[in-house]
Amino acid sequence: MSLLRTAARQRCRFPTIKTVACFSQSRIVKTQQPLYEGHIPLNWFEKALMAVGSSYMSLANPRRGDMVAAIGDLTAGPVLPRLRDTMLESKEGRTILKERPRISTRTVDMAKLALLPEGTMGRAYINWLERCGVTPDTREPVHYVNDPELAYVMQRYRECHDLYHCLFNLPVNVESELALKFFEFANLGLPMAGFAAAFGHLRLSSERRERLFREYVPWAMKCGTSAKSLITVYWEKRWEQDVEKIKEEFGVWDPPAARWGKPLNEAQLAAQKRQQAEAAPPSTSQP
Repeated sequence: MSLLRTAARQRCRFPTIKTVACFSQSRIVKTQQPLYEGHIPLNWFEKALMAVGSSYMSLANPRRGDMVAAIGDLTAGPVLPRLRDTMLESKEGRTILKERPRISTRTVDMAKLALLPEGTMGRAYINWLERCGVTPDTREPVHYVNDPELAYVMQRYRECHDLYHCLFNLPVNVESELALKFFEFANLGLPMAGFAAAFGHLRLSSERRERLFREYVPWAMKCGTSAKSLITVYWEKRWEQDVEKIKEEFGVWDPPAARWGKPLNEAQLAAQKRQQAEAAPPSTSQP
């Protein structure tokens, strides 16, 4: 039974990650056992099929995070060993590879970050999350990278993506996302970032596309190529550090001002209210 027939039986327009997982367990696992939790071994044909299909689906519907993540896994190829080597050349990067930290609400004390002074990386991150209305818990796990350490490098990039948004004060919209993808392609060299940069702008209006290439792309390419690799940053050990000091250390600078839908003062107020609510003693009912 082919992968496409399996997908058809599950009434999918194109194979989902779960479909591929079931197919892999029935056939591929006979020749290669999963190397880490969530790993889905695929042969070259299935990788090619998945890459083409996930590329189509992500272009048709960029909100399909599973398909976008699949492209990243399947196209990272020789880039991940280079990123790993870059991390190994840095003391901070070596510590990351040794300790393998994860970024989520289960591993990061968000309430503690909300108590940090304005201007610190931790407080800036909380403000950014509140302002954008997002959570770090939505990142797809890595499935298709056939090496546990390289899979972690890919996962680390994926979980740090929002911190790049925060560092450069970029909101979550198509224009800002593309600007960051251009930066990531220049700084990290990930093919997925280049793919998104090459085709994502087609979804913009002519006015926004012109602004993207006039203002953001020159910043992204110049800043990304001249800066130190951000894959080596151990963010969890820098929450209390000043954001501007981090930028200075890694040789990055702000892009042109982005268009935000929610003012910063509203995000700061929301963070303060949440901080007060979490600090308040639990109420006790009267007998």
